Amino acid sequence: MSRIGKRPIAVPPNVEVSVEGNLVRVKGPKGELCREFHRDMRIRYEGRQIVVERPSDEKLHRSLHGTTRSILQNMVQGVTEGFTKTLEIVGVGYRATKQGRKLVLAVGYSRPVEIEPPEGVEIEVPAPTKIIVRGIDKEKVGACAANIRAVREPEPYKGKGIRYEGERIRRKAGKTGAKGKK
Repeated sequence: MSRIGKRPIAVPPNVEVSVEGNLVRVKGPKGELCREFHRDMRIRYEGRQIVVERPSDEKLHRSLHGTTRSILQNMVQGVTEGFTKTLEIVGVGYRATKQGRKLVLAVGYSRPVEIEPPEGVEIEVPAPTKIIVRGIDKEKVGACAANIRAVREPEPYKGKGIRYEGERIRRKAGKTGAKGKK
């Protein structure tokens, strides 16, 4: 039995859940999320709890069991608290600005890079070297943050680039002088 999949999901009183077959709608103070799950997974909503059951111990059903439960947990957490990813920009002259909804990055290319966030995701720039990505859908927030980071990934020699807050970059030693040559 999946240790994650068998745990019920507690639903706060300010969240509404409706289950119609394999379509689940979760509505809370921050917004509404809707998702269709695999047809074999049985999802029940009873007494302020969501329970996920699998029909058999086949490999596919075992793999879907915990995944389905985790996605449902993230939906409930998203409509109540939301999700946040923070990125830092390191490098001389590297900076971020916001123009309307777009994020504009100056990270060492000949032109600034513009990124339009997906629907349901907000981007904040509290400082020129800090970017905050917020939203209720964990998948969209993570994908948007990963796309921003992919514009200029941190390089291992000087550590310049865009990184997640608290991310450690493994540094490499640079070139050494030509020893032994005459």
